[in-house]
Amino acid sequence: MENKPPYPLRSVDNALHLLQVLRDQGGLRVSEAAAELGTARSTAHRLLAMLVYRGFAVQDDNHTYLPGPALSAPSLLGGPRMQRLRRALLPHMEALCDRVNESVNLMVRVGTQTRFLATVESHQALHVGDRQGTILPAHLSSGGRALLAELDDAQLASLYLIEDASSTAEPRDTSAEAGDGKISTADFQRLLEGLRGVRKSGYALNLEATEAGICAIGKCAVDRSGQVIGALTIAAPTPRFPRSRISPLAAELRLTVERARQDIDPHIM
Repeated sequence: MENKPPYPLRSVDNALHLLQVLRDQGGLRVSEAAAELGTARSTAHRLLAMLVYRGFAVQDDNHTYLPGPALSAPSLLGGPRMQRLRRALLPHMEALCDRVNESVNLMVRVGTQTRFLATVESHQALHVGDRQGTILPAHLSSGGRALLAELDDAQLASLYLIEDASSTAEPRDTSAEAGDGKISTADFQRLLEGLRGVRKSGYALNLEATEAGICAIGKCAVDRSGQVIGALTIAAPTPRFPRSRISPLAAELRLTVERARQDIDPHIM
């Protein structure tokens, strides 16, 4: 066992302790977290709220905190490559944020999920906050849908399609949100139809599909060879996302992707 650092950060240590408890026990309530840490309930509640915000925990209907998607999602391989990608795109994200005065995100797809690698926040008082580290279903997020549109139907089927329960001896879960990211046949057909629209327009939309009051538009980012390496999105409060603004935002995204392309080496990923 490693020795405790000489100058431990109590809040960080407590948050990591709760992560271990969530991983090993599968869930806990605020009172249990406070007892585990030896802190006040208010302190435990604030720590758990931050874990929820970063995707490491979720709260069920019984006010029990459970492991979140960030604890179970597949890891992103090649951490240094992701850092290089962020460094290459951040100046372009900052310039885009300045032009549209809305928050800009960099996302990558991992299976059926999308992860936010970086956020440049708008300076407006009402704006979409930092989403770095957040995980969203790829078929609902704007960046995820843009990235999924790069796949053909067979690849999409292998990711999402649930085998018809009538064709197997064992019944299958055909709910829209199965634990492994699979979706029903009907939802899959709707997804295919939506992605055909994404391929035609060159961008994807998220109109409050993942969070009430927030809309986003996303487009794939590419390197100098044209290889897709992630997606850039512009996110805004719904009142500032009228239909009339979609085309101008899409044009700004296209401009940013073209400018960024020259700075992204084909071997960055």
